[in-house]
Amino acid sequence: MTDQELQTYVENISQVFFHKPFLHRACFNARLRTTGGRYVLNDHSIEINPKHVTEFGLPELEAIVKHELCHYHLHLGGKGYKHRDVDFKTLLQQVGGARHCRALPTAVPRHTYECISCGLQFKRQRQIRTGRYRCGKCYGKLKKVASDG
Repeated sequence: MTDQELQTYVENISQVFFHKPFLHRACFNARLRTTGGRYVLNDHSIEINPKHVTEFGLPELEAIVKHELCHYHLHLGGKGYKHRDVDFKTLLQQVGGARHCRALPTAVPRHTYECISCGLQFKRQRQIRTGRYRCGKCYGKLKKVASDG
């Protein structure tokens, strides 16, 4: 899906579920990491995390867009647009938007370290310097056991 297709998609959802036009910009933002989307207060634009679309498909995208449109329409209407506000919670429930987006799959640990003293294993995404770090349980030295990358 391109940014132009997303723009059309957001405009359609706004018209169908909110009965109001979406007059600003909607686009994908690949730099978003911990959220499915965001409503930018300064320019009233909506940014969507493209990873959520590729991982979970259109139903997840629709729920995220509805959530962000709740922020959008309530903010422009001068009502409570924050997550804790009653106006926001009520409108979100009326349109069937998601309160939270689904979590993206996390990265798989590639490096395994083991304590020489107690045998406790540590799995890490990034490599660590074994001479600098010690076991958190017994303060023993660490050695690298396996590497998948």
